[in-house]
Amino acid sequence: MVNCFRMSRVSLLVYVCALMLAITIPATVMSAPQLTFQAETPTVTAGIITNQDGSKQDIHLDGLLDEPAWQRAGVITDLVQQDPLPGQPTPFTTEVRILVDSSAIYIGFISHDPEPAAIAIHSMQRDGDMAGDDSVAVILDPTSAGRRGYYFKVNAAGARFDGLVSGPQDLSADWDGIWDAATQLTATGWTAEIRIPAQTLRFHWGQDHWSFNVQRYIARIQTNLRWSGISLDASFIDLQRAGQLSGIGGLRQGKGLSISPYGLASAEKNYANATQSSNVEVGGNLTWNFSGDLSGYLTVNPDFAETEVDTLRANLTRFPLFFPEKRSFFLEGSNIFNFGPGTDNDFIPFFSRRIGLFNGEKIALPGGVKLLGRIGSWQLAGLAVAAEETDVTGKTTLYSARVTYDVNENLTIGAIGTHGDPEGIRDNTLGGVDVLWRTSRFRGNKNFAIGGWAAASYGDIPSDRDTRQNTGQNMGWGFIVDFPNDLWGITLKVKDFGSNLDPALGFLPRPGTRWYSGGIVYQPRPKSGTFAWVRQFFFEVYPRYIEDANGRAESWRIFTAPLNVNTQSGDQFEVNLMPSFERLDEPFEIADGVRIPVGSYNYIRYGAQVESSSHRAWRIGSRVWFGNFFTGRLTQMKAFASYATPAGHLRLKIGWEHSIGQLPEGDFTLDVGRVNIVYAFTPDLILSSNIQYSSESHAVGANTRFRWTIKPGNDLFIVWNRDWQRLFGDGDLLDLQTTGDQLVAKLRWTFRM
Repeated sequence: MVNCFRMSRVSLLVYVCALMLAITIPATVMSAPQLTFQAETPTVTAGIITNQDGSKQDIHLDGLLDEPAWQRAGVITDLVQQDPLPGQPTPFTTEVRILVDSSAIYIGFISHDPEPAAIAIHSMQRDGDMAGDDSVAVILDPTSAGRRGYYFKVNAAGARFDGLVSGPQDLSADWDGIWDAATQLTATGWTAEIRIPAQTLRFHWGQDHWSFNVQRYIARIQTNLRWSGISLDASFIDLQRAGQLSGIGGLRQGKGLSISPYGLASAEKNYANATQSSNVEVGGNLTWNFSGDLSGYLTVNPDFAETEVDTLRANLTRFPLFFPEKRSFFLEGSNIFNFGPGTDNDFIPFFSRRIGLFNGEKIALPGGVKLLGRIGSWQLAGLAVAAEETDVTGKTTLYSARVTYDVNENLTIGAIGTHGDPEGIRDNTLGGVDVLWRTSRFRGNKNFAIGGWAAASYGDIPSDRDTRQNTGQNMGWGFIVDFPNDLWGITLKVKDFGSNLDPALGFLPRPGTRWYSGGIVYQPRPKSGTFAWVRQFFFEVYPRYIEDANGRAESWRIFTAPLNVNTQSGDQFEVNLMPSFERLDEPFEIADGVRIPVGSYNYIRYGAQVESSSHRAWRIGSRVWFGNFFTGRLTQMKAFASYATPAGHLRLKIGWEHSIGQLPEGDFTLDVGRVNIVYAFTPDLILSSNIQYSSESHAVGANTRFRWTIKPGNDLFIVWNRDWQRLFGDGDLLDLQTTGDQLVAKLRWTFRM
């Protein structure tokens, strides 16, 4: 079976399964609603805050839109339904007003609701989970190139969420910009005021036209209202489908200089060796927007004490897990460093988490510099960071650079380079080129993309690589063809990673492999009748085949979703079937003392998931995978329950992962538990605690964080970390001993000139 399994058969299987699904669902019962298309790009001109006598009218952010200047604003009154019935009228009328002065953009929303008491609010937390909240959102592309931009979102409680846009399906939500918002609940709905300072954005001074779009979401009926791009195939963050904002040519950044010093005091106690320590640190960042859309960054003694801890996950594979970057200095402009269409997290040439972290231990960083921005059709990013010497690493400086060129509105070519080794003991350099052609007008109004990449590394080969075979295979390459649309989604990817490809400053969990993957998803929307309770079906088939450097099958799987339903109320039900194959060339220790022997293994996994709608105060969900696994059986269960008070001040969430393996080599049980508690006095004054437990390490960790945003850019953090250890693996879960305490107070202030 394995020897004859090739990509041609994978492709045939995908198409056959999709056609069978399409045939078995009567077209008269399920189809996409009639789409409404906009004949041309909508435009709006921002109003000027300055009074006729030249005096400036201040806008007080309280959510009321009662200043006289709002009467001079550019107005959008034609937000229309985008999902689920594009172009169809709703009772949720919305008015958007846009103002600008020399230093900021102001955006006001007046959101009418026939049932104001039903407005959904679950969170006041910055970058919290707003999936079930009534909200409004803005995207801005100051370059109007349709590639990259900024995303700002506010829920009805005034909680803020922001991110960097790198493509129609690529939003990095870890970036935190300096901006502000306020909201008010009213007798007829709710209102919002948003202020985005010019210095938060990178743009060419004097450019009077930006790509711009706004959206409103009504959670209880899962409905989007949008200004531009109102077909079901249109993603809100697809900048090629955005409208146009003019009248902002007078926007300036002053001297373009921002200075953000910090002061920190910490105390730490290690109970295992009965030691205590305290520390006082200072440092900060300096940013200079010296040409509007080209910025330089300097960091001195950067500290990331306020960064949220990683979420614990059980790893039942023989490959490392991916954890995203969360540190502020590295997140600024991080989307520019993105490389290689279709690489996903299987290959990241530059992964900033390799800087300042080694085998889970922190490495001091004396300083670093960064250059980000745009010159005409060129997009630039460069980074250099110094790392101190430790007991296990050498003193070193690490470099990364990325450049892209927009040939036209659809075609972008680029290159990337990195130099340095986080360990400081090897020589390593990597270079790569990539190309992407993307359009939102394929066959009229469909999304389509095709792209490819190639990369190579040079220098010392890691000691754990087998250099006896495939010598010189230091290259990688890949391509993708993607058709991501609402009724049909089709994708095909090929990726090849040479045995000696070594991104020392990147992430590559499986060198020496070639990947063939793809998928088809059919997503009909019932019109009426028997399935009127269904918002949308998702019938999915995603095969993946991975071979080693010698062309032998290393692993494959076919993920299928014969049934995946999103109901009109927002609840979800899913059933999965996944035939799989794994070949082990050396024993694999899946748990302490449980080693799976060398061999080839075919097995089938079954899955089921149920999740209640996110717009409700109480929410529950569960996923179960079961079936054969290598030499025996494995059952994996995940469950969560969450509750939010009506105004969003208090939010509780409990989650648990439970894995039971029954193998001839031994039985094992792995548990990971989480408790998240967030209390928001206001959106700017938040106390949160994240408590996690892992049975593998017999440890419990609690990360408690108090954040007071005095004003945007000025924050006080108080962070308390406490760790417990269950010293005897078979003891009572609550029989814990404290192993460590850390208390940190950090004040960060921003001065802009």
